[in-house]
Amino acid sequence: MRSLTLRQLRAVLAAERLGQVNLVAREIGVTPPAVTLQLQQAEAEAGTALFDRTRDGLRATDAGRAVVAAAQSIELTLALLTDQLAEIRGMGRGTLRLGAVSTAKYFVPRLMAGFLDEHPGIDLRLSIGNRAATIAALEQQEVDIVLMGRPPRSLPVNTYLIGEHPLVIIAPRGHPLADMRGIARSQIAAQPFLVREVGSGTRRSLDMFLGDPSGPPASRLTEFSSNETIKQAVMAGLGVALISAHTIALEVELGLIVILDVVGTPLRRQWFSVSRADRMMSPPMAAFRDFVGRRGAAFLPALTPPT
Repeated sequence: MRSLTLRQLRAVLAAERLGQVNLVAREIGVTPPAVTLQLQQAEAEAGTALFDRTRDGLRATDAGRAVVAAAQSIELTLALLTDQLAEIRGMGRGTLRLGAVSTAKYFVPRLMAGFLDEHPGIDLRLSIGNRAATIAALEQQEVDIVLMGRPPRSLPVNTYLIGEHPLVIIAPRGHPLADMRGIARSQIAAQPFLVREVGSGTRRSLDMFLGDPSGPPASRLTEFSSNETIKQAVMAGLGVALISAHTIALEVELGLIVILDVVGTPLRRQWFSVSRADRMMSPPMAAFRDFVGRRGAAFLPALTPPT
């Protein structure tokens, strides 16, 4: 395998991801015959097929997946080397790929702006997804750092606290419970709930709060895939919801929704900056870790308590 070139490895990476020779050619800037030749040369070096050629396109074999994993590791090492050399030259440059769970999008842009004020030479990239997608991106090393609540247990990670993440129960203005104080859990559990998908952080927190691993009766649940849709549904009077206080500042200020005074709320969770413990930290990653430790909490929206 000593004769494998970076060009061949990058063709293998693109082929595994895109599955079509013409798409690979377009992405890496060569002709389709050149892509085919690079893949054949890589297979010759490996001594076995790296892809099955199917009617639907290229599908990586077991050997192909092993080469892809090695190629990803090589690309990360080269990226780290680039950042380290830039740091040595005193340029303060490099690339940082951030991932964030969808709820974090309400404060992450401000956090990014603050970081770039201190480190204008760093190329900062952001991808947003649900919890499962964000963890998968970290596992596949598609991102360097993720911003999330409960850290994953599926891989070794380093976690750094950003600040508190309160969860509150909201209702439309004029709701019968809006002016009540000390609402019991049994009272709130009787309400129709608007919830995120199974596996999301807020869904798990709701299930735990109500004391039943299966959550409220299924007939009382309406599931939505985003916080924005849940807020609109609450304002339309479809039910109540447990939601991040960081997502509702504007709607509460405008009087469109109210925070219910439920005993035991707000639920106090935390926001973390999470990175893999089994990879070397690049200079941009170290700079971001230092930044969130010093200033991260200042970018979190303030909780508006019930009035």
